[in-house]
Amino acid sequence: MLRFAYTVWLVALAFKVLGSSWDVSWHFKWLRDDLAPPHLLNTVGTVIAVVLTVIHGYTGYGGDKAAIRLIQWGTGVFLVAVPLDLVNHAVNGLDITSWSPSHILLYLGTALMIAGLIRGWFLTSEPGRVRTLVMTALFIFFLENTLFPNQHQEYGVREIASWDRGAPYAEPQLLDFAADQLGRPVDRDMLVAFSLPVPTWVYPVWAGVAGVIVLVVARRMIARPWAATTVAGVYVAYRALIWPILLGIDFPESAVPFYLLLAGLAVDLAFRLPVPGAARVVAGSLLTSGAVYGGILLQDRLADAPPISVASIAATAVLLAAAWALTLWYGSRLSAGLQPVMGARVSTTASP
Repeated sequence: MLRFAYTVWLVALAFKVLGSSWDVSWHFKWLRDDLAPPHLLNTVGTVIAVVLTVIHGYTGYGGDKAAIRLIQWGTGVFLVAVPLDLVNHAVNGLDITSWSPSHILLYLGTALMIAGLIRGWFLTSEPGRVRTLVMTALFIFFLENTLFPNQHQEYGVREIASWDRGAPYAEPQLLDFAADQLGRPVDRDMLVAFSLPVPTWVYPVWAGVAGVIVLVVARRMIARPWAATTVAGVYVAYRALIWPILLGIDFPESAVPFYLLLAGLAVDLAFRLPVPGAARVVAGSLLTSGAVYGGILLQDRLADAPPISVASIAATAVLLAAAWALTLWYGSRLSAGLQPVMGARVSTTASP
C-alpha cells in the first residue's frame, strides 16, 4: 500500500513536470491560454495530488503528523495560488517573469508538498534499493521545482538567439502584446526585456544557493556516494531529452543547465573530504560556488547560457555556507528524535 501510494505521487509529479516544462516553452511562443495543453497536463497532476492528500489526511498512511501536515499545507498553498495566478493574468495580461508573486506561491506549495513526501517516505519505508530509488526521484522533482524560475532565463537566451537569426520563436501577436505591456516598440531591446527580465545576479545566486542546497540535503538524506551527482545528472538528462522534442514540434527550446553536473560532483566531493563539519561547509561552499559560476561561464563559451554577474560569486558562497551550516544544525537536531518507522501506517497524531 505504501509503495503504491508513493508510486502514484511520482506519477502526479511527473505530470506536473511535463506540463510545466512545456508551459514555459509555450509562453515564449504564444499568448497565454488557460486551457492550453500544458495547463491541462498540470491539472491532471494537481487532481491526483489533491486526491492523495485527502487520503493521507484521512487515513494517516504514509507519514507522521509533520509529514502529512507539510503535504496538506503544500497542496493548500498551491490551490490558493492557482486562482491568484489566473487573476494576475486577467488584470496584468502577460506575466513577464516566472519570478512573479503568484508563481512563487506555486513553487512554494509544490516545495512543501514534496518536502512532506520526502519526510514521509524516509520515516515509513524500509531501508533498501526501493527506498533509495524513491528518495532519489523525490529529490529530482524537488530540484526541478526549485530551479524552475531559472528556466525563464534559460529559454530567454534562446529566444534572443532566434531573434538574432531573423526567425523569432515568439508569434507576432505575442511580440505585439509584450511590446504594448512594456511600452516599447517591437525591437531587440524589447525582446531582451521580455526574455531576461531580472538582474544578471539572480540566475547564478539562485542556482548556487537554492539549487545546491537541495543537492546537499539529497546527499545527506540518501546517504549514498555520488547521490548529489545522480540527482543533478538525471535532471540535466531530462532537460536535454526534452530539448529535441520541443524543437521537433516547433516549440522554443532552452539552454540546458549542464553546469549542474559540476555542482553535483562538487557536493559529493565535499562530503568525501576528511575534515570536520565546519571545514566541510566552508570548503564545500567555495568548491560548489566555483563549480556553478565556472560551469556557467564554460557553458556560455561552448553553447548557450544566461548572462551572469560574476561579482555575485562572493555573496553566493556566503549564503550557501550559511544555508549549509543551517541544514547541518537542523539535521542533527532533528535526527536526535527522528527515527524511521517501519510499516505503511503512522498515526497523524504521532510526534514529529
